[in-house]
Amino acid sequence: MITAWEKVKLARELDRPKSLDYIKALFDEFIELHGDRNFGDDKSIIGGIASLEGMPVTVIGEQKGKNVKENMERNFGMPEPEGYRKALRLMKQAEKFKRPIITFIDTPGAYPGMGAEERGQGEAIARSIMEMSRLKVPIICIVIGEGSSGGALAIGVGNKIVMLENAVYSVLSPEGFASILYKDSTKAKEAAENMKMTANDLKKLGIIDKIIKEPENGAQNDFERIVEDIKKYLTKNIKELEKISEEGLLEQRYQKFRNM
Repeated sequence: MITAWEKVKLARELDRPKSLDYIKALFDEFIELHGDRNFGDDKSIIGGIASLEGMPVTVIGEQKGKNVKENMERNFGMPEPEGYRKALRLMKQAEKFKRPIITFIDTPGAYPGMGAEERGQGEAIARSIMEMSRLKVPIICIVIGEGSSGGALAIGVGNKIVMLENAVYSVLSPEGFASILYKDSTKAKEAAENMKMTANDLKKLGIIDKIIKEPENGAQNDFERIVEDIKKYLTKNIKELEKISEEGLLEQRYQKFRNM
């Protein structure tokens, strides 16, 4: 049995598939769109228009790198305010054209730098959460690796929330939790066990809707099968969600998060 801390380490593996890997494998076409139309283009969040089995969708994902150079370019998957504002711009565009939204969550948290705070990091996250709760199109969120803090929740307000089996999803990292509660970041392993951050824990708590199975040693070892499972889930559930009225989608999303 894999422990919570072991799953944290698996979720952080450099060779674990990233958002772009899933986007390229899942969709027939993907046109990436850039910029928040205000400050710049944050490369730690990618997004655009894609086709899923002939169905137009909007896709947004937090993107880590697989080596030091890529991680520097992607800011280690830690979005700044313009990243969340870009994501929200694309989500509002999706609502305008009635496209379902699919998000891929994989971040250690929003970037905590001074510049990000000066440009309104907290406001950008809060607005994204608020606006996602109001969008009148189906939203499915998939946690593919590390989903930590408001940086993850900012693109995680969906009608359906899915997790890969070895992904983690929590209010903050185990190291941060240990530093705050135990005053000792070296107790991260103990914190991980107590945080109930694994897919199995969160499914029991009713926070997520589906667990996508993966090998014990990581999604990279059975990537094609995992992609197929995700594609089947997306296709089936988007069709079901599209049968629900706009008011019904909003109510379902509200009740989902109200009951957490």
